Amino acid sequence: MSAVDAVVFDVGRVLVQWDMRHLFARLIDDPERLDWFMANVMTDEWHFQHDAGRDLDEMVAERKAQFPGHDDLIDAYATRFLETIPGNVPGSHEIVRELAQRQVPLFAITNFASPFWREFRANEPLFDLFGDIVVSGDEKLVKPDPRIFDLAVRRFGHEPGAMLFVDDNVANVEAARALGWHVHHFTDAGALRTDLTNRQLLG
Repeated sequence: MSAVDAVVFDVGRVLVQWDMRHLFARLIDDPERLDWFMANVMTDEWHFQHDAGRDLDEMVAERKAQFPGHDDLIDAYATRFLETIPGNVPGSHEIVRELAQRQVPLFAITNFASPFWREFRANEPLFDLFGDIVVSGDEKLVKPDPRIFDLAVRRFGHEPGAMLFVDDNVANVEAARALGWHVHHFTDAGALRTDLTNRQLLG
């Protein structure tokens, strides 16, 4: 394998667990109603608009108009988003810390809405180990758009062929690969550790 100088992480489902249903299962007792709500109101496609930089208040007001009678639940998306993050992905934080100890430059590219990111980041010291983090909501660009990877190259100061991009989403991985990045399709920390060891980034 050619040399990798830096590792670039996705955040959700690579470093932290993320599941919108985790929040709303606390608020909706009936399983069938929960299934309907997640499939029709609190969809990934709707949430993705906020990741891409759309205004939260505008999104919430529009959704309430589209689905009357669910105001409290839709408000919970805006006020309780951190409850969609139940914990860390097992083993991933340890890998980040070991890479940092070995002085491997660390970066991240995350599809994350700006206000939610600021709230989350304020209480997560792991990201103090990262040299820079490209946040989609700040940039109004989302993975797998090639432009967010080009922006990351300019910001991080490493060529694509010198960086390993780690993401759980196949479309994001393939977009980075097409731009010349080294890639790792994340499934679990054990497989990532093996890949990093093979690349001599971990002992």
